[in-house]
Amino acid sequence: MASQAPIRAAVIGAGWYAAQNHIPVLAARGDLVLDGVSRLGAEALLRVKEHFGFAFASEDYREVLARRPDVVIVASPHHLHYQHARDALEAGAHVLCEKPMTLDPREAWDLVKRAEAQGRHLLIANGYQYLPGVEDLRRRIAEGAVGRIEHVMCSFISATRDVFAGEGGLKSWETSFFRPDKSTWQDPEQGGGFAYGQMSHAIALLLYLTGLEAGSVSAHSFPNDRVDFCNAATVSFAGGAVGVLSGAAAMPQGNRALLRFFITGSEGLLVAEFDRDWCEIRRFDGAADGLELADGAWTYRCDGPVDALVDLAKGFGLNASPGTIGAATVDVISALLQSSREGGRPIAIAGPLAPENKPSSTGPQ
Repeated sequence: MASQAPIRAAVIGAGWYAAQNHIPVLAARGDLVLDGVSRLGAEALLRVKEHFGFAFASEDYREVLARRPDVVIVASPHHLHYQHARDALEAGAHVLCEKPMTLDPREAWDLVKRAEAQGRHLLIANGYQYLPGVEDLRRRIAEGAVGRIEHVMCSFISATRDVFAGEGGLKSWETSFFRPDKSTWQDPEQGGGFAYGQMSHAIALLLYLTGLEAGSVSAHSFPNDRVDFCNAATVSFAGGAVGVLSGAAAMPQGNRALLRFFITGSEGLLVAEFDRDWCEIRRFDGAADGLELADGAWTYRCDGPVDALVDLAKGFGLNASPGTIGAATVDVISALLQSSREGGRPIAIAGPLAPENKPSSTGPQ
């Protein structure tokens, strides 16, 4: 039975995107209370507490978790996601973690295991998976729209070069509630670069749509000796399918990101162009189909994961960005970056079946 009691929500890492997206989405709902918020910097913390009306605020996130919130959004810098999401799950909360889920695949799969053990939902902030028509597209692929998948190609080019290089960042930051620390995006030791910062969206969506499991990755990045701006990889999947993943921080600011998928199989071809709100399926038997999408339907937004977190905590809704997809995405990105550092050497992916990653129980993810 769906719960009727107000959900108590908390946010760990109330920085740029949390204040820009996550907290306003929470605040717009009438079925929750903003219970606790945490970030470093006393002045900034007070500002976000008073502006949004949180009941409690602390620079120590553990004090926020001690209040036992029902749901927690983790939006701290990438390298802190594991620690904060782990502790939120152990405190009994359903958790939405910003992407990338973690920087280490072992930590990502550990979060999946912990969510299962706690019987809690674990979501990743991949907003593309909640856009109109995406669930229908996933269903069609699962039902054999192109038959057995043999080949996939994904290309993602976003307006983020100034995020990963330079001092200015995005023009939109000039009017945002907070401006992010550039180390979050420009320090490779903290997950800076295009692969973790942007390809994580495209890879997660591809894995969600197709159900494919990556087996090995061979890749190159530019540049390959510091924070990456561009990535190109070939992937072999369990079952024999092959794929190509590419991406670049190359779209001029003010333009919509280019995101396109080509999925071919034993029965035909599917093309999905998210930057054009267009999808078509062509089959060898002569049939043709597609999705009818309104202009702008596939423009990126990230309210879906936030709403899903609260809905799932209340006992209904769909987790279209589960921890399993988030962890599988980290598997691919980690292998991609390792391969590029090693001149393109294929890197095998252990996935959740590795002894240290294998879940010990079942439950929501």
